[in-house]
Amino acid sequence: MITAGDFRNGATFEMEGSVYSIIEFQHVKPGKGAAFVRTKIRNVITGAVTERTFNPNDKFPTAFIERKDMQYLYNDGDLYYFMDPETFEQIPISKSSLGSNFQFVKENMTCKILSYKGNVFGVEPPNFVELVVTKTDPGFKGDTATNATKPATVETGAEIKVPLFINEGEKIRIDTRTGEYMERA
Repeated sequence: MITAGDFRNGATFEMEGSVYSIIEFQHVKPGKGAAFVRTKIRNVITGAVTERTFNPNDKFPTAFIERKDMQYLYNDGDLYYFMDPETFEQIPISKSSLGSNFQFVKENMTCKILSYKGNVFGVEPPNFVELVVTKTDPGFKGDTATNATKPATVETGAEIKVPLFINEGEKIRIDTRTGEYMERA
């Protein structure tokens, strides 16, 4: 059991038949009245984010989210296949469970598969990936006075903004959480 007074970012709990993860929390002690906990929580199954206040004494059962490293193999239509590197068992995951940051994952990369009571609800790609730029316009000398960027397509088909000095064929590092260019690899 976890009490609302013990909430921390990333903690998971069950409430009203659903599993929630805490994105933000704030303990509030107003000058008049009882203290309360203001939170922003995400339903881990549907991804819906809501704001809610709790009494610090409210108790909820703790939900244990299983995170397992699995290797992305290939996709077949709307099914994406992942393999457990220890048992070599393959599991298909639907495209709806992947999330927008999966666009930076290429075959044979290791991802974390998130599941609750055996039901897979999400895939976390690695925080940083190195990909080759397959298409971008050439940069021009003298255009670097400001922090100017240009669109570039990487080998997975994702499009991101890169600095003007990046050319086709170069390998770059991308932060998958924000989808931003980090540096040359």
